[in-house]
Formats: sequence, C-alpha cells, structure tokens
Amino acid sequence: MRARAATLGDLEDVFRDLSKRMTEEYVAAGKDSKVAYDNLMMNLKEGRAHALVQGDKAVAIIAWHENSDAADTLFAAQEDFFRAATVRFCRRHIRHIQELAGNLPIHSRSWLRGADVARWFQIIGYTEIGRENGASIFELRPAT
Repeated sequence: MRARAATLGDLEDVFRDLSKRMTEEYVAAGKDSKVAYDNLMMNLKEGRAHALVQGDKAVAIIAWHENSDAADTLFAAQEDFFRAATVRFCRRHIRHIQELAGNLPIHSRSWLRGADVARWFQIIGYTEIGRENGASIFELRPAT
C-alpha cells in the first residue's frame, strides 16, 4: 500500500464502491454519502487529501483540515481497505499527515460502536478522549 495526492478520479472510484460500514458511519453521523463526498472534495481541492492505493487501485481517501488546536480527519474507503496490513500502513501514514499539519494533535471521529473500531484506532496510536454528538473522538498526540 502507498499514499499519494488524491485526484477527483480517486474520489469517484472510492465512492463508486464505498464499503457498507462507511455508509453506516455516515448515516450514524446524520449525513449521507453525498455530504461526505462533498466534504472530501473540498479538502481535495485544497490539497489536503491522500489516496491510499493498493496496486493501482485507490481503496481509500483520507483528508484533513487544521483547526486552531488540532487537525480533524475525514475518511472514505472501499471494503478492500479494511485489513490488518492497511492498519499497519495507516499507523505510519497518519504520522506523515500530522507532520503536514504542523505536528498538531490529530482528531478522528467514529459514530460506529464496536471493539474492532476502538482496537483499530488503538493500534494506529490513538487514544479515546471523549464523545461529541454521538461520536467517539480519538486523538493522536503530537509526535515528540
């Protein structure tokens, strides 16, 4: 797996075969896939979106935007993304995103419940710091 700057084609490809769990996440957040697509598109246009590529196929898009005290992430993926090897890749890549965001804490949210969700964030290096609007908020502290 590798990461590169996301393109409009990558975004369209990921959403053409969006995983069921991502659709469920958006619904739980009170949004639909169109809103998620638009939010990711805005970050893509600002140069803050990476395609996560397996072979020649974009299987996920991760985007971020900086606030005053943290960088928040946005995410979309196909089912092919959700494997142990991609979690290991994301552990390294999220640190790269953190560098690009000025070493701010990274905040990621999940509206889905389940041990696998919390474990995935924990393996990457996040800690759960609370809840907001029904979502668990996970934080990756700045690199030392």
